[in-house]
Amino acid sequence: MFTKATLVVWCGCLSVLMGGEVDWVALGQGKEDAAGVIEGVLKEKGSVHLPRGTYRLSRTVEVKMAETGFVAVTGDGTARLVMEGAGPALHFIGTHEGSAAPTTFKAGVWERERTPMVSGIEIVGGHAEADGVKVTKTMQFTLSRVVVRLCRHAVHLAERNRNVLISDCHLYQNRGIGVFYDNVNLHQSNIVGSHISYNGGGGVVSRGGNVRNVHIGTCDIEGNHAADGPATANVLLDSSGGSIGEVAITGCTIQHTNKAPDSANIRILGAGADPSVERRGGRASTREGNVTITGNVFSDVQVNVEVKDARGVVITGNTFWEGFQHDVLVERSSHVVVSSNNFDRNPRYLVNGFDNAECNGLVFVDCEDSVVTGNVIGGVWKKRAALDLVRCKRMQVSQNSVLDSDGSGLLLEEVSDSVVTGNLIRDDREGAVKGKAVSLLQRKCRGNLVQGNLLGNGEKSE
Repeated sequence: MFTKATLVVWCGCLSVLMGGEVDWVALGQGKEDAAGVIEGVLKEKGSVHLPRGTYRLSRTVEVKMAETGFVAVTGDGTARLVMEGAGPALHFIGTHEGSAAPTTFKAGVWERERTPMVSGIEIVGGHAEADGVKVTKTMQFTLSRVVVRLCRHAVHLAERNRNVLISDCHLYQNRGIGVFYDNVNLHQSNIVGSHISYNGGGGVVSRGGNVRNVHIGTCDIEGNHAADGPATANVLLDSSGGSIGEVAITGCTIQHTNKAPDSANIRILGAGADPSVERRGGRASTREGNVTITGNVFSDVQVNVEVKDARGVVITGNTFWEGFQHDVLVERSSHVVVSSNNFDRNPRYLVNGFDNAECNGLVFVDCEDSVVTGNVIGGVWKKRAALDLVRCKRMQVSQNSVLDSDGSGLLLEEVSDSVVTGNLIRDDREGAVKGKAVSLLQRKCRGNLVQGNLLGNGEKSE
């Protein structure tokens, strides 16, 4: 039971006290600072259920779970926290320093710290450096049915965490990042069934750290680019200074906006700093990867999927359109599989007012040991080739339909030891100029097997 003296220290206001208990109705009027009260109740009781109201926070509600024990902040969707100070509205701090393996746990983690939870509330930023929720050294942090908007970062994952679950959330119109893996050591995280949109610094962004087992599924991830900000992506995996791998991105709609500089739906920057020199293959950095991208819908950015300095990326069963520079750009990467995708220029999207400004198309540069097979590639305009391979080796390009595109359908430049078979390459547009570009063009190539292709305008070697 709280004493009045204790609560006065926490809040500095007698108006929120009722017989030693918190008068949540009074506190939810948005007039008094609620940070001390909420922090104190969590420390004393371990959980706060916020009724309808607006709760002002002048500072971070800091939750040290070694002191509080099991902890939860919940509501029924009608409670709003307004963060008027710098930093996160809620900061959950644990002590877990192990992995997810049971043998690495200190006894106190299971007995006092497992599964900190936030559910059923809204967090609104009222300060230029206000964040939503930050978690540090937690096990099984769970965020569900939460709205975060007008903050800097919505969810900030820092230092070390394990088994994070984010579901059924709306992370909307924040100045920074929707879900930020910030040089964190984090294995096992799931982001499912959420709207992550209009966050200026990127939707889901992982930079550095040691990140594994990221699952992003059935989300709507849109417009996470600032028109006047640095280049980012709806999903950005940047291994610089660390390593990121074992990622699955499935069943999402990921799109917008081509108006931001170098915008991308998914950008994988795989040049990492894994301490094992043996894995670098003679390069200054590692090639991080093992990423599966399947069953998604992509559109309306400069590059739909960009892969650089990575190894082991599978792009299959997706729908692409409106890649204003490229649909797919792969550079300095290996073991990349692009299969059974639809790359299209659907006439219905003329209503967007872009007047066919998008180029689309697939480009591979300085890649090896990769496969492009079974795709439908149509309507690549204003480019030298619909499928363009430069300085690649040990590639397999087979069973693709490359249709109604400007330039050559397939261009191989300084490509070696590769197989190109069974492709259908034609341009049957009304008024198409025959002879303008051959269907399949090789330049300075060697050791390739090219056979069994059905070409509307022949092939040529230079």
